[in-house]
Amino acid sequence: MSEKFIMPRVVFGTSTMGNLYNIVPYEKKLAVIEQIFKHAPRPVMFDSAGKYGAGLALESLGQCLKDLNIDPKDVIISNKLAWVRTELEGEEPTFEPGVWKGLKFDAIQKISYEGILQCFEQGNELLGDYNSEMVSVHDPDEYLDAAKDENDYKQRYADILEAYRALKELKDQGKAKGIGIGAKNWKTIQLISKDVDLDWVMIANSMTVHSHPKELLEFMAELENKGVAVINSAVFNGGFLVGGSHYNYKEVSSENTWGKDLLVWRDNFHQLCEKHALKPAEVCVQFGANAPGVKSIALATSDAAKVERNVHLTEKEIPQQFWIDLFGCKLEDYLSSCLAK
Repeated sequence: MSEKFIMPRVVFGTSTMGNLYNIVPYEKKLAVIEQIFKHAPRPVMFDSAGKYGAGLALESLGQCLKDLNIDPKDVIISNKLAWVRTELEGEEPTFEPGVWKGLKFDAIQKISYEGILQCFEQGNELLGDYNSEMVSVHDPDEYLDAAKDENDYKQRYADILEAYRALKELKDQGKAKGIGIGAKNWKTIQLISKDVDLDWVMIANSMTVHSHPKELLEFMAELENKGVAVINSAVFNGGFLVGGSHYNYKEVSSENTWGKDLLVWRDNFHQLCEKHALKPAEVCVQFGANAPGVKSIALATSDAAKVERNVHLTEKEIPQQFWIDLFGCKLEDYLSSCLAK
């Protein structure tokens, strides 16, 4: 990655700006962005995608930045590419029915050499006076999972590699500064990293205080040795670790063993946090931030009042005694032991 490229400690997600699950008035979106620039050091980094509201998130972000008169030099925008905005022919979008609310457009998936270039150009058009500097292919794991058979899988993987060929050309031309990848299945990131020269990766739902597989820690250590930056996303396991009802998008129920075990673990975790006068969110963020190679934590909110809290989550110092009570040793020693096992 370019030496001039700065990876901030916090990356701000923008899915809610695309009206994820609810219609968010523009005034609320503007208030969130305003608070981010009030409390976060510059440059401020945003993670967005053409899939978020069929481009609405990109469009809203660009408009907010313009209305707040934000200097483009004070912004880093990551655009995950794979979906192109199209006309809305029915009452709701076809690409993820029921997920995005109040949309005026639809979107279609285009993972290919030409398709990714189209996504990139359209994304910058939607951003208006701003451009995306970090580029990636959006959810390649889901694209591969949709394969009907082995031949279809091979073709889809070839599509992904062609998409990355396009991204490399954008970087070589100076239109992008960093090439990356974001996925919920970290093993897909590992697969693609063997064929693509990456500058950064975004790992979602996988590296948390509750779940941190040894194999993933080893892979992240390898990335660190290669100089590949890691953005740790969804460090709350879909909100469950801080009190939500879903663990990685799956509803948790006390009626089955899996759910019971999760609820018991969370109860014990919250009691330990309370004993040390800590908030669960603070612990989750600090664990995620100290994993191998992690340069940034991705956080998102549609509530302007929570922005300042999110910014300071990465600054909270967790007493070593907490980690000793949780893991039986200091955090550094625990992570080292996980890699050594």
